[in-house]
Amino acid sequence: MNARANPLLETPARPLPRHVAVIGAGAIGPDIAYYLKTALPGLKVTLLDVRQEAIDAALARLAGYVDKAVQRGKMTAEQARQALAGLEGSTDYGALVGCDWVLEAATEDLALKRRIFADVEARVASDAVITSNTSSLPAARIFAELKHPGRATVTHFFAPAWRNPAVEVVDWPGADAALVAWLRHLFAATGKLPLATSDAPCFMLDRVFDNWCNEAALLLADATAAQVDTVAGEFVHAGPFFVLNLAHGNPIIVETNNLQADEEGEHYRPAAIFRSVDRWHTVAPGRQVEVPPALRGRMRDRLLGVLLSQAVDILDRGIGGAADLDLGCRIALGFKRGPLELMRELGEAECARVLQRFAAERPGMPSAGRPLPQYQPAQRHVLVDDVDRVKVITLRRPEALNALHDEMTDEILAVIRRHEADPRVAGFVIVGYGTKAFCAGADIGRFPSLLGDADAAAQYARDCSRLLVHLDRSPKPVVAALNGMGLGGGLELAMRCHAIVADRRAVMQLPEVGLGIVPGIGAMVVPYRRWPRAAAVLHGMLTRGERLRAGQAQELGIVDELADGWQDLVTRAVARVHALAGAVRPIPDGPVAVPPFEPAPAAEAGVRSAAIVALIEQAVREAAAATTLGDALEIGYRAFGAAACTPAAREGIAAFLAKRSPDFVATG
Repeated sequence: MNARANPLLETPARPLPRHVAVIGAGAIGPDIAYYLKTALPGLKVTLLDVRQEAIDAALARLAGYVDKAVQRGKMTAEQARQALAGLEGSTDYGALVGCDWVLEAATEDLALKRRIFADVEARVASDAVITSNTSSLPAARIFAELKHPGRATVTHFFAPAWRNPAVEVVDWPGADAALVAWLRHLFAATGKLPLATSDAPCFMLDRVFDNWCNEAALLLADATAAQVDTVAGEFVHAGPFFVLNLAHGNPIIVETNNLQADEEGEHYRPAAIFRSVDRWHTVAPGRQVEVPPALRGRMRDRLLGVLLSQAVDILDRGIGGAADLDLGCRIALGFKRGPLELMRELGEAECARVLQRFAAERPGMPSAGRPLPQYQPAQRHVLVDDVDRVKVITLRRPEALNALHDEMTDEILAVIRRHEADPRVAGFVIVGYGTKAFCAGADIGRFPSLLGDADAAAQYARDCSRLLVHLDRSPKPVVAALNGMGLGGGLELAMRCHAIVADRRAVMQLPEVGLGIVPGIGAMVVPYRRWPRAAAVLHGMLTRGERLRAGQAQELGIVDELADGWQDLVTRAVARVHALAGAVRPIPDGPVAVPPFEPAPAAEAGVRSAAIVALIEQAVREAAAATTLGDALEIGYRAFGAAACTPAAREGIAAFLAKRSPDFVATG
């Protein structure tokens, strides 16, 4: 499939659906319906099932979801009304008439699915979309008897479907390319993470999960389920047997692994114990039982072995992409690190040892078909597309609202360095994945280790600035396209781009003061030099964490242009790159004037640290007086180091990690 890496760059061939039917009101069907209704409130959704009691239970479940969302403040009363409006159930296939998308989520039975789709095709228009939520059955088999197979494919959701963003979209030879592109675009636009896979049995992620669980069961000859889950806890948030209990997944492993065994060899045959056990005696996530060292080592190698074996097989056969595999394993399956990330951390020699041992203990299972370093993706956290001679770089860490970390920073920098001397490339656009966030700042995970060490913290700020300093010197235009919130370090990145185009709904904020730290990689320096008439607003953003909306930012000159929606945003950003060709202006050197800061209201005592506010004000004044941009930036780095040594920083970071509000009364 010759498709855009970022699905939102595709031009959809169809409008948004108006009426969707979900067939199957059992486990996952209602959750899919809830996702669709909350993502597209005006949508009509019909739940279809052969049993009225299943429909009644499903509708009650969805009403319960809505009630809970309202109680928790995640949904307004009006949003709740819209979520339930147009939601209905039926046992009559006649309700499918007029649907423009029918999504089947019935039992994993090929003959049943074919009967369902024959009934569906007899009642819907020839261009209505038809998809199956199967986790294992190839699309070519399910849709082999359709009269119009080009409008059909597999869309495989992961539980809970209304909350888990991952969804596999199967690109099989019989599907129209425009259909696959439309589905990927629709899912990305509604908060999902679409992962394109080929039509192999069990696709990409279920091959990993099913064989991970099957290998765990094969280890029960020498260990208990609790011991296996204990060892697996190094790699996953919840062990395989704990997950199987939650999902009542034993029959699924039997079905999927039998399918793989029939297709690819007896080494995939499911463990016999799955047929005799309903629930496993195991431990909850985070709990452990004693495991003898020798047994632990053997089980660890087997679990790692099956994970690496499936990963290299998926990539060797082109079932999925490397970055999608790693991201999907984290998002959909709950792995702490993707298999390729693990492979890189373990090193080539250790991975080769594990795979060799696994091949000896599990003859027939796949092994690497090429040198192990060749499996590593060029980019793990960014997507790169070509649009009208512009490289569009998409920040893709949806689980962290596209927050920056060292690897993502280096990937962005590598893409720019690779193409900045190419005369065929006019420049770059940086945008966030999805529609919610451009970039939510920097990962806070490293901050605790910096507390109390001013030099280390200042050096950390310098290191985090390597991309931004490169942008300062870039002769080719780099435009930030704010598709959603730009917070902290994400906003600092946008500020160093040569122009900012923002969706009208975008919001900018520097929340560091609320964490007891300062924005040390340019926000206390650059905006005062680029947009001096915005100084008073910048004061409020820095010292009070005030939000700045896109419209106000345009009035102040911070945002160059406003856009309506994702397509318009990127179109305008690309045009802005071309307009800036040969006209990139550096951030000015020399001192700049800044107005005085206003005293904080007495009512805000304890909400923000007086010591941190004083550090920010001092750094802004000193940086404004500096004669060069480099000297001014250095003042910001040192201020970040100083803030790391304050009691306020300890309180702010501790409160953030504990998900509570900080109290700066005692810290000052």
